[in-house]
Amino acid sequence: MNTLLLGAAPLSLDDVWSVAIDHRPVALDPAHRDTLTDVRARVETLLGKGAPNTYGVNTGFGALAEVRIDAGDLARLQLNLIRSHAAGVGPDYPESVVRAMLLLRAMTLCLGTSGVRPEVPELLLAMLNAGVHPCVPEQGSLGASGDLAPLAHLALVLIGEGEARVDGQRMSGAEALSRAGLQPVVLAAKEGLALINGTQAMTADLALTVQRATRLAAAADIIGALSLEVLLGSPRPFDARVHAARPHVGQGIVAANLRHLTAHSPLVDSHRDCGKVQDPYCLRCMPQVHGASRDTLRHVAQVVEVEVNSATDNPLVFVDEAGNLDIISGGNFHGQPVALVADFLGIAMAELGSISERRVEQLVNPSLSSGLPPFLAGHSGLESGFMIAQVTAAALVSENKSLAHPASVDSIPSSANREDHVSMGTIAARQARAIVANAERVLGIEFMCAAQGLDLRRPLHAAPPAEAAHAALRAVVPVLDGDRVLSGDIEAAARLIRSGGLQAAVEAVAGTLP
Repeated sequence: MNTLLLGAAPLSLDDVWSVAIDHRPVALDPAHRDTLTDVRARVETLLGKGAPNTYGVNTGFGALAEVRIDAGDLARLQLNLIRSHAAGVGPDYPESVVRAMLLLRAMTLCLGTSGVRPEVPELLLAMLNAGVHPCVPEQGSLGASGDLAPLAHLALVLIGEGEARVDGQRMSGAEALSRAGLQPVVLAAKEGLALINGTQAMTADLALTVQRATRLAAAADIIGALSLEVLLGSPRPFDARVHAARPHVGQGIVAANLRHLTAHSPLVDSHRDCGKVQDPYCLRCMPQVHGASRDTLRHVAQVVEVEVNSATDNPLVFVDEAGNLDIISGGNFHGQPVALVADFLGIAMAELGSISERRVEQLVNPSLSSGLPPFLAGHSGLESGFMIAQVTAAALVSENKSLAHPASVDSIPSSANREDHVSMGTIAARQARAIVANAERVLGIEFMCAAQGLDLRRPLHAAPPAEAAHAALRAVVPVLDGDRVLSGDIEAAARLIRSGGLQAAVEAVAGTLP
């Protein structure tokens, strides 16, 4: 896998995924290193001349911003900052999110507006490449002065403190660096603040969730199309003329997908003249519901990609054409753009789970399933089949309704009322991740039920893409031939969705789906 060079070009969300999930190596672009060195030299020159009060450089932090710090104490100031702000609690972030966090923090430092030595982002990247993953608690950020607590726990390992995991083993930060042959950094003026002031915890979390949500949206169309066929539904509501009359982009994409996925289906042909007038909304309105979620997802991805490539440090350092240095204290650390779209993504993905659960009900309810046995069981009564799988789907959907309450509508003042409006973006991102995980399982349950229904419709066959989806599931989840524990099967189906394996199997037959 080729090395990703930071500073050479903007990061895409695919880049973030490749580093966080696939462990793609990363390095600072050598040409960009000189820029960071030059900016840092100018900062040190300014400090040597006795700079005026400059936030976080020679002053205290937050409500203590007016307290000037003696030149001899500037390094200690940065060390105290990291230690005091590492006040996170709760479970640790998943390793993948920590990896994305390391990458994005290095990225913002590489933009040249933080005034740090290049050795600082280089150590972040060396930790990534060596698999040194700081233990970062998930709770403790208000998402406004940046993700202070999470990023402080990340930064602790850079100075040889805190804790980290290497190959899954938890150990001290000092030992983790030593095992990787890395030396801790001794922070200079401003560098501690530059490591913790920004939105990289919420953005890293959300960037990976967006990628999972993209796979989930594709899976919803594939699984929904399979359910439609098994339930003897009609593809007529997906006629292009219907969707041209209401030209939302996502709606048109989903309708086209569903037409393509159900074309040349013996199952559809078997009831073409049945006289049924309309299908329930969960089948008929898939373009409208799935499509709206896709439109939301596209907007969220655009916002997150901007944030990934943004300078969210404070203060920011600028050098004009004449080489003059200007240090400006602003508010780019405020997570409002990320918070709003994280909530929006959670709502959109909760809806994909909600409509999927309704299709599960259609599949297991003999009053609705067009002749399938109750709960898709071989011997109904003696066997319960997918009865409780539907209950699990309903429970997950209901949990998502609570998680989808927007975190970003809340705010609470902190730091002696200096930080008087906050975004709650880190909470919103965690909620979005949880919603997507729940929705993956709900779609997994629908997938299992639809595949079982297809087995029960034999010898009829579905369209080739649906048969490819069925085969992909059967490679990891066998047909339900008598009651068994379903928990592991649900997780296997969800993994197939999350990994992109379902989409790949179908696209091998049907071509690329938008």
